[in-house]
Amino acid sequence: MTGLGAVFRPQLPPERLRAVARAADAAGLEELWLWEDCFLEGGISSAAAALAWTERVRVGVGLLPVPLRNVAVTAMETATLHRMFPGRAVVGVGHGVQDWMGQVGARVESPLTLLREHLLALRTLLRGERLSTSGRYVRLDDVALDWPPAAAVPVLAGATGPRSLRLAGEAADGTVLTAATTADGVRRARRLIDEGRQSAGRTADPHEVVVYLLATTGPDAAARLRAAQADEGLEPAPGLGVAGDAGTVAKAVQRLAEAGADTVILQPTGDEPDPEAFVRFVAQEVRPLVP
Repeated sequence: MTGLGAVFRPQLPPERLRAVARAADAAGLEELWLWEDCFLEGGISSAAAALAWTERVRVGVGLLPVPLRNVAVTAMETATLHRMFPGRAVVGVGHGVQDWMGQVGARVESPLTLLREHLLALRTLLRGERLSTSGRYVRLDDVALDWPPAAAVPVLAGATGPRSLRLAGEAADGTVLTAATTADGVRRARRLIDEGRQSAGRTADPHEVVVYLLATTGPDAAARLRAAQADEGLEPAPGLGVAGDAGTVAKAVQRLAEAGADTVILQPTGDEPDPEAFVRFVAQEVRPLVP
């Protein structure tokens, strides 16, 4: 079955999260995803609150920008979430928006090298192993978590270009694709991810592909979608975003699933007038139509 979820966009103030998370939980939404965009809400703090306010919904963070984070801190916070809320947290990391990284003095010469080193160290620490490493950016001296997760924790990576997609297959347990990804883009991403998995001898390991899908519903859905695409710099293209009723949205989700997506996360527009209604729409109207 294709996984389905929705985004709590950080354009909403943090105090709105509680109501949206509770609405998602009550409606039976499978996954609620959060972003750590600069300079809005913090990803881990928001995820911890959402998990504490709910009982069953999984909460994803996509993505944590690794230039802002020492990998030991990422590991500690991820492990803490999984110890407190087993099986309900999903954490993804990425190299960050380079302009934002520059604003805070965290931009590095090789974002891809940093992401590779961070992923390899993070997955090692979350397995409960002790690690010493001296990379270009990640340096650890005899570090191990006192409270590693009790079970295996998948680590996802955000990726768009060919090199980062191959890296995700090589060094991550899953990949997060942006809302700028069409069904053809998912197929291309799968091929590149599989090349990375093959190069690392990881073809037997599962690898989840999560893709965001910009979605609107209601009487003004088409106009709001066009405006949102323009605001987010997305060139209108067939299959890029969806506007319409539950059946129309479900068909768009299914196209991405048939192209290789394991989970589709519906991304509301920044001007979504009723985020609680949006998560209920996803859980109660779209979900029954998606196999």
